[in-house]
Amino acid sequence: MRSMNIWANSLLLACLLLAPLPALAELPTLAHAETYRAGIDPTGYWVSEKLDGVRAVWDGEQLHFRSGRLIAAPSWFTQRFPARALDGELWMGRGQFERLSGVVRCETPDDAEWRQVRYMLFELPGAEGDFSERVTAMREIAAQAGLPWLQAVDQVRFADQAALQRRFDEVVKGGGEGLMLHRADAPYRAGRSDDLLKLKPWDDAEAVVVAHLPGKGKYAGKLGALLVELPDGRRLRIGSGFSDVQRTDPPAVGATITYRYRGLTATGLPRFATFLRAREAF
Repeated sequence: MRSMNIWANSLLLACLLLAPLPALAELPTLAHAETYRAGIDPTGYWVSEKLDGVRAVWDGEQLHFRSGRLIAAPSWFTQRFPARALDGELWMGRGQFERLSGVVRCETPDDAEWRQVRYMLFELPGAEGDFSERVTAMREIAAQAGLPWLQAVDQVRFADQAALQRRFDEVVKGGGEGLMLHRADAPYRAGRSDDLLKLKPWDDAEAVVVAHLPGKGKYAGKLGALLVELPDGRRLRIGSGFSDVQRTDPPAVGATITYRYRGLTATGLPRFATFLRAREAF
């Protein structure tokens, strides 16, 4: 794993040093998920695995990060994509985010690496009809394209919460992030709403790095912890979740990071906060 992280970081650094600053495109307004709450009846939802990839939007002509920045995908990758807006996830499999990030951010695409990437389609921005109709349309789009790397995310229905829980446990045990629930009768609705829910074994949030705290013992001379500032102005130390590479070259002061945690303390601070990743400029 350490050698894979070093490889991914080296590739990413080389790409960023060579990359010009591209203009940002104006993209369709996207849908964003709320957090699943216990007791919600899952029978009215389509359920899919929450993929640990890079969200990407096809505007009918080009592929973009959600920021609007152009993704330098090989021409063969998108050659047979339809002339309509698509929303999906670039994905290389569970636990492959760092490698994927290096591949898709490179301004000069590496064909061999892109052969390992799939575009997992999960929504049709602005499309008419409810989500059940859009599920059918997405499956038809993938079938008509006939590309192994363009796939509709597998969407299934569950009869009760027990069945949903079994699937959730299976995904998490296998190294997945959790599940997404999309209300079957929902029209396309941009922004954040209960039409789309995420179910994960942990909470996550973002914070801004304000200082690097030095390590001790085996981490002497490296990062010991990040001191981060939460949106409400309070500060928190995060000392776990870092690879050796990240402890040697931590996220810069001023960078925004994502961290995981499990519930809140009596004072409202995140419990067991663990570094997940620096927020990419996607």
